[in-house]
Amino acid sequence: MWGLGVPEDVGFCDVYGLDDEMLAMVPQPVLAVILLYPQDRIKESQSSTASPVETKQEPSKKLYFTRQTIGNACGTVGIIHALGNAASKIKLGEGSYFDRFYKRTADMDPVQRAAFLEEDQEMEDAHSVAVSAGDTEAKDGVIEHYICFSCVDGELYELDGGTSRPISHGPSSPDTLLQDTAKVIKERLALYPESNSFNVMALSGR
Repeated sequence: MWGLGVPEDVGFCDVYGLDDEMLAMVPQPVLAVILLYPQDRIKESQSSTASPVETKQEPSKKLYFTRQTIGNACGTVGIIHALGNAASKIKLGEGSYFDRFYKRTADMDPVQRAAFLEEDQEMEDAHSVAVSAGDTEAKDGVIEHYICFSCVDGELYELDGGTSRPISHGPSSPDTLLQDTAKVIKERLALYPESNSFNVMALSGR
């Protein structure tokens, strides 16, 4: 992120627990939350039910959302969602990659943004550098998946590039984004109580 225009006073940190005491340790303000979870198993558990909140009116026009059409790029798409919906609170470097990316894709729909990202060599290069610098070996057949939670226009949205549209989880605010997201994540955890394949990170201004 920092190499692509995000100021170094903004960054991700681990969320070590979902109770009030652990949430209080997260640096404020929280601009977005990223969840890693075992997607396939969760989808099986949810296949027969749908939250009534998910089917309400169209999402806010201010919401930045893109589809994901590139394999093993859900983490990158999660970052794009997190930054895209916090852009008004982050001073991206003038002329930086992310500054140019969001300006170029501002008027595109989610499918067009995905197509733009597929052809974006600069992002691909940055993604490759990040992967090679990490400690985890990339492999095929992974079921874990990254998604983002953002608050836009007083509503909490789940942003998953693998779905056709954002999912609303009801009213929220910038001040309660972390706590409101924690409630949603606890429900997700309950669907897969034996799994260790969950991780939560917060994008915070520091």
